[in-house]
Amino acid sequence: MDYKIFIVIALIIVALSMLAILVRVILGPTLADRVVALDALGIQLMATVGLFSILLDTHHMIVAILLIGILAFLGTAVFAKYMQKGQVIENDRNDRN
Repeated sequence: MDYKIFIVIALIIVALSMLAILVRVILGPTLADRVVALDALGIQLMATVGLFSILLDTHHMIVAILLIGILAFLGTAVFAKYMQKGQVIENDRNDRN
């Protein structure tokens, strides 16, 4: 049996889970639920690109996976700071050089 059938089945399962996560992003009751869902969506996107890389038998998509991972981490960190303090960039007017 060819392994590509298993990869296609895995891609279908990941796509269905991405749809479920997208519903949580849109309908999430709190901002924290939406942030966690966006982070999970980034992980699922990395899995999708990885499965396509295996399916196409190429190594060139690993850079895209790393870039998606970095952007997902930065997005989660920015949302966490926004949830904690209400703003992302703090301007301290008393600290001028």
